[in-house]
Amino acid sequence: MVQGDITTFEDRDLRGARFTRSTLAGAVMRGVDVRGLDIDAPWLADGALLVNGVDVVPLVEAELNRRFPGRELKNATDPDGLRAAWAALETAWAAAVERVESMPAGTADVSVDGEWSFAQTLRHLAFATDAWLGKAILRLPQPFHPLGQPHAEYETDGYDMSIYGTAQPGLADALALRAERQAMVRDFLARATPELLAELRPTAWSPDHEEPVVHCLHVILDEEWEHLRFAVRDLDAQEQE
Repeated sequence: MVQGDITTFEDRDLRGARFTRSTLAGAVMRGVDVRGLDIDAPWLADGALLVNGVDVVPLVEAELNRRFPGRELKNATDPDGLRAAWAALETAWAAAVERVESMPAGTADVSVDGEWSFAQTLRHLAFATDAWLGKAILRLPQPFHPLGQPHAEYETDGYDMSIYGTAQPGLADALALRAERQAMVRDFLARATPELLAELRPTAWSPDHEEPVVHCLHVILDEEWEHLRFAVRDLDAQEQE
């Protein structure tokens, strides 16, 4: 039922419904049965989520920080803090890679519920580094590696999707590219200064909009932690099968 510009669901059975890449921002639920409701919202920290009048976002953030030590550093704004944040990320990802390598062959190429595989996730993080460090911060003329894993909406802006062909690089190639891009961030942070972090840069996908270098680094850190959470979630699912 539509009332004005608002769609209203009354006495509807949505059990088992799946919402993917959809927005429920500002949605209001009253008298609803949400037992077993599974919400995965990467941008949860950008707003409030009220459950029975309680904003649960701080609780979720605290629990994620507990599960992923070092995640609490992702909003650091000074060079030393950012270096510590990146070191914590590298440690966390090293543990995830070690876990994958201890699992049955082919684990890194398994897609769970249509999500990216572990290898694809590593390739996407390389793409994110190329976008926000190589392109936005360093302004390299050709920042993207052909093995990077972009989202479909990044097909334009001079990035030729045809370079992928039909082959899917395996874990070894993904790890090699990943190591190069991790070193790229590490080397940049090693020489970062407060003045450099404050410099403005055109953002990766909106060149008419500028943000300080530290903002671009925060995007990389957010991508890293969110995709680590996704990867661990999907590895857990594989082990439970």
